Amino acid sequence: MSHRLVHPPVRPIDIAISLALLALLTLAANAPALASPAAEHGAEKPATAAAPAHAAPPLAAPAAKPVKPVAAESAAAADPIDHLQRRLAETLGANRTPESRTPYDMQVKTHAVAAPAQRVAMNTPARAAAIDPHAPGKGAPAHAAHWTYGGESGPQAWAEMSPDNAKCATGERQSPIDIRGGLQLDLEPVQFEYQSSGFNVLDNGHTVQVNVGTGNAIRVLGRRYELVQFHFHRPSEERIDGRAFDMVVHLVHKDMDGRLAVVAVLLDRGSAQPIVQTIWNNLPLEKGEEVPARSTIDLKQLLPEDRRYYTYMGSLTTPPCSEGVLWMVMKQPVQISPAQIAVFSRLYPMNARPVQSAAGRLIKESN
Repeated sequence: MSHRLVHPPVRPIDIAISLALLALLTLAANAPALASPAAEHGAEKPATAAAPAHAAPPLAAPAAKPVKPVAAESAAAADPIDHLQRRLAETLGANRTPESRTPYDMQVKTHAVAAPAQRVAMNTPARAAAIDPHAPGKGAPAHAAHWTYGGESGPQAWAEMSPDNAKCATGERQSPIDIRGGLQLDLEPVQFEYQSSGFNVLDNGHTVQVNVGTGNAIRVLGRRYELVQFHFHRPSEERIDGRAFDMVVHLVHKDMDGRLAVVAVLLDRGSAQPIVQTIWNNLPLEKGEEVPARSTIDLKQLLPEDRRYYTYMGSLTTPPCSEGVLWMVMKQPVQISPAQIAVFSRLYPMNARPVQSAAGRLIKESN
């Protein structure tokens, strides 16, 4: 009996199978020939002889595409070489493809190995590029136009830079104002609950700002406002009966409902101010860089001895010029040395918004 092999397209697995079959054929050539019972007695039998008892049944085709048995496959299945090849295919984990035309066309299954998951870098919170001096914790949007105190981006253009700045042009309770003709009344004293605290210094591109630790607050009109930060302007934004001062420091407070209260301390040329000097000693080298100080400050030393004040309702003095801010301007100025004024002037020669209309607002002052 002769055996005819039909070779599939050359693939690595086909080469391996062919070599294995060659080895098996060599072994079969040296073994006793397998013959049917009819051949042993010299009688001719029909070509469709039964398969040997030891031959394994043909592999079933996949259920998705059943393959109809044909005579060629039945004859090949009865072949002992076919049996050996099937056993070899089972050992290699191969299955006949649904499109198989001969028992020698095999497909080896492979299992894809999932790629290891990539490590996702943790994102850290981005630091604000600039902070509104009067709006604690509010970072300026990255796309916002850079406002200044002069030129084409000065106060006259603030309202045009963003819809959020509309109040800078249309507001009726804007700050600063020239404080005149206040009603002299027996006002409730402002209770300053200031204590020695750590602080950070930031040059935010508009002023020198100092961020302080928690625990500092004021109490006024039945409310407690927590101190968030303070910053400086040159010259003073407020005027008292038309007079401007060399500088002013604004101490910005916020209550639990988000309402703002600003205490303004006027700074007049004179002797050195120790708190101001401590802050200047910790100035950052770069704008936008917040530097932790190496010491603490007690802000009670920044307040005047006379705690009487003017008060009125106003706004932020920088964009977006939001209104509803409670202002308390200390009546007695605090002295600051010419050298300390010069340090700030090197950074910001002028960073004060022009005086706004009082618009008939009620102004009170302590007796």
